Amino acid sequence: MKLASALALAFAFTASASAQHAVEHKVLATSKTSTMEKELNDAAETGFRFQLVMGGESTFGGKEVVVIMTKGDETGRYSYKLLATSKTSTMQKELQEASDRGYEYRGQTVFGSTFGGDEVVVLLERDKNGAGARFDYKLIATSKTSTLEKEITEAGSAGYEIVGMTVGKTALGGKELVAITRKTRQ
Repeated sequence: MKLASALALAFAFTASASAQHAVEHKVLATSKTSTMEKELNDAAETGFRFQLVMGGESTFGGKEVVVIMTKGDETGRYSYKLLATSKTSTMQKELQEASDRGYEYRGQTVFGSTFGGDEVVVLLERDKNGAGARFDYKLIATSKTSTLEKEITEAGSAGYEIVGMTVGKTALGGKELVAITRKTRQ
């Protein structure tokens, strides 16, 4: 086999293999948390699935929630719910209610609210095929790391695993660690 033919065949094989392993991403960014849930679900209907979330200040957009989604094989299989609040008790209640409807924790961030302080933003995903497990969630919020360690140790003893944590400013100007734990419902 001639060298040129061998190189052409190797290039064609490499290009074909690269195309098979290509990953398509979609970036969603908004300054309104109320808009993000709609954008997540619109992207999911076209086959994208949540990967990562971050909140903060971007260079041109000011304060934004930014989500990266990745194209999957199943169009419209997943749906998303976004929870945003500055009150831990509200987040605990809403998170558990969403879990009872089949949503599962996927990520969290902190987003600066227009009313002062930060909101904890939690993204939840539901498999429309009903394949997901049901969880009991427990939020731990404290301003002291020693208290956090004590409370997550107690939660761990009760079977809860930690799935996420953020640090944000409260409406009163302090800083609060917010950890989310869960255990599979029996």
